[in-house]
Amino acid sequence: MKKIRFILIYVISSLFITACNNDEFLDKAPKDELSVATIFSTYNNIKTYAWSFYDFFDSYGRSTSWSATRDLDGDLMLGGRRSYIYGEYNVPTTDGRYTNSYTNIRKVNIMLDNLDKADITDEEKAHWRGVGLFFRAHEYFTLLSTFGGVTWVENELTDLDTETLFGSRDSRDLVADNILRDLLFAVDNIKSDGDGDNTVNADVARALLSRFALFEGTWRKYHNLGNADKFLNACITASQELVNKYPTIMNNYDHVFNSEDLAGQSGILLYKHYVIDELTHWVSTNTRSTNNKYDLTRKGVDKFLTKNGLPIYNAGNTQFLGDKDFNAEFKNRDNRLLVMTPPPYQVTGNGSQDFGFISSDPADPSREYFPILEAITGGFPYKNLPDRNWSGRVTGGVPNFTQLTPTQTNNGYRFWKVYNEHNYKTSSADISDMPIFRMGEVMLNYAEAAFEMGQFNQAIASITINPLRTRGGVAGMDVGAITADWDPTRDTTVDPVLWEIRRERAVELMGDGFRRDDLRRWKKMDYATDVKLGRWVKKSDYPTVKIQNNASEGYVQFLDDIPGAFPEYYYLYPLPSNELVINTELEQNPGW
Repeated sequence: MKKIRFILIYVISSLFITACNNDEFLDKAPKDELSVATIFSTYNNIKTYAWSFYDFFDSYGRSTSWSATRDLDGDLMLGGRRSYIYGEYNVPTTDGRYTNSYTNIRKVNIMLDNLDKADITDEEKAHWRGVGLFFRAHEYFTLLSTFGGVTWVENELTDLDTETLFGSRDSRDLVADNILRDLLFAVDNIKSDGDGDNTVNADVARALLSRFALFEGTWRKYHNLGNADKFLNACITASQELVNKYPTIMNNYDHVFNSEDLAGQSGILLYKHYVIDELTHWVSTNTRSTNNKYDLTRKGVDKFLTKNGLPIYNAGNTQFLGDKDFNAEFKNRDNRLLVMTPPPYQVTGNGSQDFGFISSDPADPSREYFPILEAITGGFPYKNLPDRNWSGRVTGGVPNFTQLTPTQTNNGYRFWKVYNEHNYKTSSADISDMPIFRMGEVMLNYAEAAFEMGQFNQAIASITINPLRTRGGVAGMDVGAITADWDPTRDTTVDPVLWEIRRERAVELMGDGFRRDDLRRWKKMDYATDVKLGRWVKKSDYPTVKIQNNASEGYVQFLDDIPGAFPEYYYLYPLPSNELVINTELEQNPGW
């Protein structure tokens, strides 16, 4: 995919030039059909057209929002006041999730409507139909999860298609059933190896089916819509097949998000590849600057188990050393915690490109995590200490509430999951690859769907939850040991085993853009309206930092006010008002 943008522009332009300069071609095709007759005439031309569909995915790029931003509307991350969880979200005039999705659906439908005209075999037509349906399902999943039932468009629309253009919304049932139908076709018909390395293949289609079916199945269960089992079973079938085929994952969690090239890596099904001077992004640069003040919350940090596999507040947990000492709270914890947020340290040279240790003693607490973090990530160009910005300037200590440069935190736990130095001392030209579909997510989908269908047991835990814990250096889940008091902070309306499955999902996917929609499908957005706290600090050490209840010491509370109760109607976003003006048959979601 690294040169898709450039190849697409060049090839399609060449096709039009060739057509316009070839008298023989002009004799065969009317002028108003040049583009369709050319683009969909051969297998390779169809492939070139379909390359543009890969831009539908999230990316680390410059033109789309970073998926981590969605997690700020959840409970485990903080990024300032968010209108959605403060009940201040207004009906937008336009919404890219709506208009962009329909623009993309039209692109796909143009291809689907013209495949039968191509000079390719029936098997090849089925392959491309599967690829098209995969991408159309991807876009309809965005629409369904955001707005609920929307208008289903099966073919390319023209000005004459007034019944669809100006018709009413279709039901959630119809849209969900059609997405499932299309993904099942994609699984059965897309080539097993796609169109080469790092392209959509049958297993990538299974991964999207796994993601969609879990969302829809649990949405239906917890929003009392009925017919959840059909989707949950579809999730189990797709996920189980993938888990059996890909039982191993990358053994270094940090490298999943910060590798220069994910090609051939265990458990990576599809990724976005970036290349110096061709296609780059800005996420690592922003992570290493004051531009992105994204933080983990107290609740987010507390999700990480200790290495013995126990929740930190479990009554029998002797490995957790408390959260009132900066160094102690990071000891004996899941290694993924240090990949999410930098551990505490102190050095000299704040703001410079050189640093020195405060003490010559390697055992000094101010430098305790230097070798620990290097062992976990592999060190430069992956995560290492001290924390630096993109230009190499050193942050003198963590936590850093007061020094504006080079990096800073609001809550005390700066989010640095996508932090690397592959393109060292270069701003906004980052080249770390982005995983799009990976087995870590699929394993979690399988575990959760299996539990919802009453099938989860130790055997499934061993091939889903436990590989993820092993990578974090944490003891595996023992399903039989999980009792009602396993985690005294558990939401008591959630089964204790399901709570632990959801915990693992929270940890593994933190900052990947899933949390808000997980809370929405579980109907648990009230978690996001709880006060978002940070580190335990003393006012005498940080005079300008806001502490909960204005105490002399306590948890940081960056935002003064607490959101009210989450409105029921907020679970579905409103349709943009412009669409309602254009089409008076569309009905707004209730409450908006």
